[in-house]
Amino acid sequence: MSSSTDWVPSLWMETFEEMLDNDNELDYGDEWNLNFNYNQTKQVTQEERKRGWKIFSNCSFGQFQCASCHNVWSSARVTLLFRYRLQRDRGTVIMRPFGQACRSCKDDRFHRPGFSQEEVEEALLRLCAKIRKNCYGEEDDRQCGDSSNRPKKFTKPHVAELCEACKQGMCCEIDPETK
Repeated sequence: MSSSTDWVPSLWMETFEEMLDNDNELDYGDEWNLNFNYNQTKQVTQEERKRGWKIFSNCSFGQFQCASCHNVWSSARVTLLFRYRLQRDRGTVIMRPFGQACRSCKDDRFHRPGFSQEEVEEALLRLCAKIRKNCYGEEDDRQCGDSSNRPKKFTKPHVAELCEACKQGMCCEIDPETK
């Protein structure tokens, strides 16, 4: 399945909705929604913890395109940060995709990644497994961060200076999974 270099929030929201409606990934009768916040961090304050917020970090394969020089590259180390909570019968997920800067331009501008449908589904399945474990007490048969059964994708070596998540200390290269 091909991957787009464009960041498409609607792909994430529609896939999440489909997983809830058709696949019953979170079949507990609660209403869940997915939003985006491009400034969130992995820090959860004591007050936020009291209000039920939890964090899940995931590493995915994505593609980028530089808006300046139109250079295209792939990365197997795209960090996705999810903040989630369940309050009464309403669940909220807030997602942040981290960008990368272009090797050619080195203009310190972070470009958001594009993802294939398959990558979106895999990331959301891992998120749903984490939610079932932490919000509903389900035992998790599969490891949320385990990608050993996925085919390995090779890209150029990870360059920390070009990674937005590395610059903020949140890269999956450094910390593959936040509990």
